[in-house]
Amino acid sequence: MFFTYLGRELRRRSRQALVIALGLALGIGLTITVSAYSSGVKAAQEQVLKSLYGVGTDITVTQTATRGSGGSQSFGATGQSQTGTGTKTTSVAQDTASVTPGTGTITSATLAKIDKLSGVSDAVGSLSLSDFNVSGALKQSVTQTPSTSSTSGTGGNSRGSGGSGGGSFSAGPPSFNGSFSSTTIEGVDVTNSATGPLSSLSVASGRALTSSDAKSAVAVVNSSYATQKSIKVGATETLGGTKFTVVGIATTTSSEDYFIPLYEAQTISKETGKVTTVYVKAASSTQINSVASEIKSAASGATVSTSAELASSVSGSLSSAGSLIVNLGKWLSIAVLAAAFLIAALLTVSAVSRRTREFGTLKAIGWTSRRVVRQVIGESIITGLVGGAIGIGVGFAGAAAIKKFAPTLTASGSTSSASNTSGGGFAGGGGGFASAASKANDITVHLTAPVGMGILGLAVALAVLGGLLAGGIGGWRASSLRPAAALAKVS
Repeated sequence: MFFTYLGRELRRRSRQALVIALGLALGIGLTITVSAYSSGVKAAQEQVLKSLYGVGTDITVTQTATRGSGGSQSFGATGQSQTGTGTKTTSVAQDTASVTPGTGTITSATLAKIDKLSGVSDAVGSLSLSDFNVSGALKQSVTQTPSTSSTSGTGGNSRGSGGSGGGSFSAGPPSFNGSFSSTTIEGVDVTNSATGPLSSLSVASGRALTSSDAKSAVAVVNSSYATQKSIKVGATETLGGTKFTVVGIATTTSSEDYFIPLYEAQTISKETGKVTTVYVKAASSTQINSVASEIKSAASGATVSTSAELASSVSGSLSSAGSLIVNLGKWLSIAVLAAAFLIAALLTVSAVSRRTREFGTLKAIGWTSRRVVRQVIGESIITGLVGGAIGIGVGFAGAAAIKKFAPTLTASGSTSSASNTSGGGFAGGGGGFASAASKANDITVHLTAPVGMGILGLAVALAVLGGLLAGGIGGWRASSLRPAAALAKVS
């Protein structure tokens, strides 16, 4: 009886039921589209994070350099003229690898402590280095005047020595004639390629670094740098005064020029047992924040960044797309869905008002208020499910349109690296020949809008909720009708 009466009433009032269903479909379809768009943006952000930062992890741990760190460079001198007037020439030739300026180090003990924390699935360290190569001659004009009396040199550039038979010594400003260059090196844990910098490498030629390379002087070169410097597989490159054999060329959006085993990086930089970054993978995505808090306690003074915080540092059109989801899409879908629910409820109440004689008569012949309410709610739920089905179709169409017509998005991130210079200038300051610089990397991604089972489940839930809301309000109105009022309207 229930389903027979329900089907008959829906067929008899099909036009009104269709209007209600279409209203719900619009709200549900927009919600599906926005949810799919949000999923696409999140997937793109994960892709960008892995490419820009080589993360492949949930949390990164770094240490800020302390004042005075940075490793000042000293160079051997030959051919210095100590007497008379002329030019003092100092030959300079040195290849030194040191921790990237502005970057602090983390000890292996701290890394081990992080790895043992509850909720940590994996923890891998890497060492970022800058290799400074200086070659040339430092020239300086000098004048030394003999004297038979005790004197002391004066003047801004004069240095004097006292005592009988001494003299004055003055020197002009130095000039450097030669070349200076720097490259970036990443020391990686070759025993774990799934977490950390190695996860962002894609070998184009040669081979990748393996666990057997842990104590071997081998390197994988960034393909863009290899093209620029015409480096091939099998070539020998000098890094930090040590010769490395190039075993592979890899494509990566990372800014590092060379990737070498962590042990070798620690050896050439004399940073034994130290890393500059720890990449942490949480056992569960729900534990990321709690694990980050534990790491902050275990690694005092360290900077702990979650993947969500790293995502906030990404700029470009992808960042704008993410902001659009938060600021417009979410509230628009909520507003449309709320309007659809309200319209459905009002139309249902209106329909109940027009069925006063019907419901009053049913109550007069013995229907209880509960049975009347159940009948109205049943009709509304069926209408809501029809609207949900149409809304799913609208949502799929919106997601397909996003996938087809969405423009290619770009994202930019900055990584700290040494600035590169070459030629006749003599760079200095900050305890070294280069200062930390922000090196921007760009990556392009195509936005998708995947519609998963979770989104479909949300659509069905919204359809049922809309039907229950409209039916509940309409049923309440129907239950308040009096049989006498209905019979009074019977002609």
